[in-house]
Amino acid sequence: MSSPIVTVKGLTKTYGDAVAVSDLSFSIDSGTITALLGGNGAGKTTTLSMLLGLLLPTSGSVHLFGTNMASDRFKVLPRINFSSPYVDLPQRLTVSENLRVYARLYGVKNIEERIDEMLQALDLTAMRKRRYGTLSAGQKTRVAIAKAMLNEPELLLLDEPTASLDPDSADRIRNYLTDYKIRTQATILLASHNMAEVEKICDDVIMLHRGGIVVRGTPAELIAEFRRESMEEVFIDITRETIRFSEEGPIEF
Repeated sequence: MSSPIVTVKGLTKTYGDAVAVSDLSFSIDSGTITALLGGNGAGKTTTLSMLLGLLLPTSGSVHLFGTNMASDRFKVLPRINFSSPYVDLPQRLTVSENLRVYARLYGVKNIEERIDEMLQALDLTAMRKRRYGTLSAGQKTRVAIAKAMLNEPELLLLDEPTASLDPDSADRIRNYLTDYKIRTQATILLASHNMAEVEKICDDVIMLHRGGIVVRGTPAELIAEFRRESMEEVFIDITRETIRFSEEGPIEF
């Protein structure tokens, strides 16, 4: 068996007396799409930031491709990428100029050809000469995903990948990500509040609450375990704390 692509042990992040992430330990195998779920403030973005090496943990470790991100993150950065609709690209640059800058940073070969591929794949060709700052929120989200895919990452971290997208665009993005995973055996870790999306494309779910992992499994397994009809109902039960956990599994209050 191959080693996990992501290995997290005892990951903790505190700010004074406030605990953002508490003692997370998990691993993720290659060729899977895993959802990192939780309500606002559950620790999702903090966890993603520590996985990327953008935020130093208070304690614990992150290994990507067997490499310690605290000491050797630059060894694996060309193999990963990240997208978030809440992180803007340079406003004055056009779409193609932005993609060209990031393609060079990632050492992409045949840059113009690769940019054309991404613009076509994400229905952005007509916007290539428009300044990023003039785009709608949904268009910016698609450009951010195009940026994240330029280097064909082996590990892709996504924060709300379909935020601000209309249903048609969101479905196209989900299909694109699923096809990409199948074609390349890439590993995708995404944070999302769209539970229908999680049910449709995710192989695994890690559920956070108050900075810790409370449950993990496939969407179908969690729906069955909680005796609910959908992941949305499971999500609401956990965030509203209408469920407590024991060795026998989830129990309603």
